[in-house]
Amino acid sequence: MDSVQTETPDTATEIGIVRSRGVRVPKDPAVITPRIRRSLRLNGYEGKEVNAALRVVNAGDTVLELGGGIGYVSTILAKKRDVKAIHTFEANPHLIDFHRQMHRLNDVTTITTHNALLAARKGKPQSFYVRENFLASSLEPEVTNMPVKSVEEVEVLGINTMFNKIKPDVFICDIEGAEADLLPHLKYTGLRAAVIELHPQWIGAAGVRAVFDAMHAAGLTYFPRLSDQKVVCFRREWPTK
Repeated sequence: MDSVQTETPDTATEIGIVRSRGVRVPKDPAVITPRIRRSLRLNGYEGKEVNAALRVVNAGDTVLELGGGIGYVSTILAKKRDVKAIHTFEANPHLIDFHRQMHRLNDVTTITTHNALLAARKGKPQSFYVRENFLASSLEPEVTNMPVKSVEEVEVLGINTMFNKIKPDVFICDIEGAEADLLPHLKYTGLRAAVIELHPQWIGAAGVRAVFDAMHAAGLTYFPRLSDQKVVCFRREWPTK
């Protein structure tokens, strides 16, 4: 039976650092809000995604992550799973330096952070709207009661070009509702497993079906044992025990 290491909440003793699930997170107030800080200290931040990822990623794997966020999931995997490489794609340029701080603090050297969007094919840079609350930053120019702090041009790369170049064993995806539009364009069949956070409140039933169909076309099957509500896991082969 699959198992995952459980840990008690860490106590931060270093100034400017939050400890969470064995990694150090810079306590940058521009990124780490009080709510995120509390979730990190209780080991609950991205908990379902981390738990599933730790169970499917093996030593020597190459991982491709879409939606790197603060770099938390990729840093945990690099620390705990002796991966060959992690390539994480994050659209918000204001988070890239934070990623690098995370890597230095945790002595990880196997992560490459790309400030880029993946699309059906390579295209012109897209405008990305950065807001004070980084979680509200997006490709959408208007979000209710969320004024734009800056507009950044972000590189757009082809999803299949990057998958064929990186050749990942495991795919992790949390792209805030864009999964239903993007994943049906994926033609790569070299994955052993995938962990995807669905956003049914945005993509609806048709979008959820599109994600499942895309993973099935990639040779993966829904694996309920490691799935938890909106975080769904797909595997090429199911373990027998």
